[in-house]
Amino acid sequence: MTSRFGGQNMVDPVRRVLVRRPDETFAVDDPDRWHYTDRPDLEAAQREHDDLVEILVQVGAEVLYHDEPQPDRADAIYVFDPVLITDEGAVLLRMGKELRRGEEEALGRKLETLGVPIRSRLAGNALAEGGDLLWLDESTLYAGIGFRTNAEGVRQLQEIVSTSGVEVRSVDLPYYTGPEACLHLLSLISVVDRDLAVVYSPLLPVPLWQELQRRRFRLIYVPDEEFQSMGTNVLALAPGECLMIEGNPVTQERLAEAGCVVHTYRGHEISRKAEGGPTCLTRPILRTG
Repeated sequence: MTSRFGGQNMVDPVRRVLVRRPDETFAVDDPDRWHYTDRPDLEAAQREHDDLVEILVQVGAEVLYHDEPQPDRADAIYVFDPVLITDEGAVLLRMGKELRRGEEEALGRKLETLGVPIRSRLAGNALAEGGDLLWLDESTLYAGIGFRTNAEGVRQLQEIVSTSGVEVRSVDLPYYTGPEACLHLLSLISVVDRDLAVVYSPLLPVPLWQELQRRRFRLIYVPDEEFQSMGTNVLALAPGECLMIEGNPVTQERLAEAGCVVHTYRGHEISRKAEGGPTCLTRPILRTG
């Protein structure tokens, strides 16, 4: 039987991917509460999202929609964060942003209908968000400890995935602009091929940089101005093929020079206003080579 889930890496071709189209809940009247830069324009946001989905379809991915009502959960369009997908099923996380609590179980219900079993759940005071979790290879998961993911979350994750031989390595994230900002580990690095990563080096944890050097990764450095416009948030669609927000020409050119095929989408509403790039907007549930 063909697998319906799995892929403990960030770069194998995306075969099945879950998304959530923006609805009225996303068009918040109180953007400050959600730490958005402005109120999203819903119609424009939906057009942008539809265009992003079209790119996913064009590269051969099966696109699935998470459409369970999520009242007062504006961030629910960022389906990457509530769960971790492993080869043995989904781990439901526990969101560090309190306004997002409850997204985990809702997404878990959807995954079960798609044939993805729930492997485990974080409990107690554990915190972890998908944006802080980076598969460097199939048996190495890096976790960024900061305002959204804590040491207990990492401990529980290690306990869960160790049964299948996965090691979780934690690295500390910087304070940056404080607890309200959405600074994830994946805000600082995106792996786009087996030996290629996009990084914002001024904030990248030193132990992770050293590990990338040890593994002989080629690094594409994002300039300061394009870090602010989410140039570091790049979704690998397949090895050497990726998706990023338009308007980051230096990073895009550097990716192309490294041999990558680069797709772009307009993310003014769904990304820049609400701090969530293409990785955040998609939850790959099956990657296979």
